[in-house]
Amino acid sequence: MLKNKIIVVALIAFLIILAALIFARGQEDTWLCENGRWIKHGQPTAAEPTEACGEPKATDENAVTDFASCAAAGYPIMESYPRQCRAKNGKTFTENINPENTGEAKKSDLIRVDNPAPNQLIQGPFTVTGQARGYWFFEASFPIKLYDGNGQLLATAIAQAEGDWMTEDFVPFTANVNFDGSLTTEGVLVLEKDNPSGLPANADEIRIPVSLKAIGEIITVKAFFMNNELDPEISCNLVFPVERKIAKTITPARAALDELLRGPTEAEKQAGFSTTLNDGVKIQGLDIASGVARVDFDDQLEFQMGGSCRVSAVRAQITETLKQFPMVEEVIISVNGRTEDVLQP
Repeated sequence: MLKNKIIVVALIAFLIILAALIFARGQEDTWLCENGRWIKHGQPTAAEPTEACGEPKATDENAVTDFASCAAAGYPIMESYPRQCRAKNGKTFTENINPENTGEAKKSDLIRVDNPAPNQLIQGPFTVTGQARGYWFFEASFPIKLYDGNGQLLATAIAQAEGDWMTEDFVPFTANVNFDGSLTTEGVLVLEKDNPSGLPANADEIRIPVSLKAIGEIITVKAFFMNNELDPEISCNLVFPVERKIAKTITPARAALDELLRGPTEAEKQAGFSTTLNDGVKIQGLDIASGVARVDFDDQLEFQMGGSCRVSAVRAQITETLKQFPMVEEVIISVNGRTEDVLQP
């Protein structure tokens, strides 16, 4: 009889230990909710849960009133700039990236950028995508500019609306930006509200910090500009050089002209430098042979060009920028291949 009791007690003890092991194993092989995501723990036999991980209870809905409370409640955050948090009831709350502005005109309520993300590494040509309210556009577009850490303009592009922009709602946009490299690894992408009026009160922008691919070997070229401090009498054809460090190239004369067309930097403007060339001028060709540089521009070079002083200044800026190179003794300027009557007052 005693032997039977011992066997029963041992069996009960074994079953208790087995149950404990099964329970513990079940805790190992399961799905755990961590930071709003389902994480596999061990080798669970069940499929990944379909319900939202860490989803707030229905009683928490009234407490979700902005991005901060939505994020704190555990709702998913979308990777855009500014970031967006989507609650269970379908409402989307956007992070305010301009905390000092608590009015209706928060930047996050005007424009959102999906790509690139803040501090993303920019390498070569890249695409900018996002959504902006219709009144951020004009004629379905707005300008984008890329600056390096020194404030040097590296690239410009035009964002195009991908829908009807005559609305106050958000409209998707896209822009392709051509970018080769930078002297600094830090930069900023600026998306400007199109402002045809030119009035400061109508201007706005969103600035996104980005990381830039640094270029390799560097050379120095000069671009020539007017300067009202060095030449207060405005001599029309007297221009002054600024140095620009660029990536080494086999066409340094063309690169110098590109720097000239970029115009003076903000720091250079503060030092009195200015340009007489129109914005948006394109170089259509540059040929240097036997000491003569022939450079062809598009129509924008002569757009609304008037006055002998301005014409002389434009010629001087282009000519001196090219003559910095020993192989250039003479400069011939043309527009769409035409040399007669080019840059006449």
